[in-house]
Amino acid sequence: MEALGGPGAAIAIALENIFPPIPSEVILPLAGFTASQGGMNLGAAIAWTTLGSVVGALVLYGLGALLGRDRMRAIAAWMPLVKVSDIDRTEAWFRRHGVKAVFFGRMVPIFRSFISIPAGIERMRLTTFLAFTTLGSLIWNTVFVLAGYLLGESWWLVEEYASVFSRGVAVAIVLAVGVFVAVRLRAARLRRRDRRDGGHRAP
Repeated sequence: MEALGGPGAAIAIALENIFPPIPSEVILPLAGFTASQGGMNLGAAIAWTTLGSVVGALVLYGLGALLGRDRMRAIAAWMPLVKVSDIDRTEAWFRRHGVKAVFFGRMVPIFRSFISIPAGIERMRLTTFLAFTTLGSLIWNTVFVLAGYLLGESWWLVEEYASVFSRGVAVAIVLAVGVFVAVRLRAARLRRRDRRDGGHRAP
């Protein structure tokens, strides 16, 4: 950011969207701090980081469009514990709530990157995707850039508190996956037991 200014912030945020382990909770406040030190204009910092967010989201949207429904179903059929009907239910949910998912997903760690992939798979209208991705990203980026700008040398406090939220989201995801796996394993055991008991009762 010091070397490239606003475009450097855009590149960093675009990469953060494509590779979620790079935390926006660090990049955005740092962009705000850089603006507070005169390294770039505050409005430019918000505009450039939002542009980077949209570019990164478009890359993942394109990946989802390239993957497509048929390949997604083939992957589901190959994966253990996952059913093609899960994909059908997910698609139905996304058709009903896709716009809200894209908008609010841009403000949730981890989801803010991956929400672009199902949007691409479902071929959400590109203008709609861009509009709500831009709006959600603008809100998220403005909050964090402003926090870094106002805190100045203490910009790192933003990441410290935001990481609590990020860890909470990660824990919720892990728990949800754990529950999903446990339910599917139990259902598979019950089916095997029913088949075995039915075989024993057969004449």
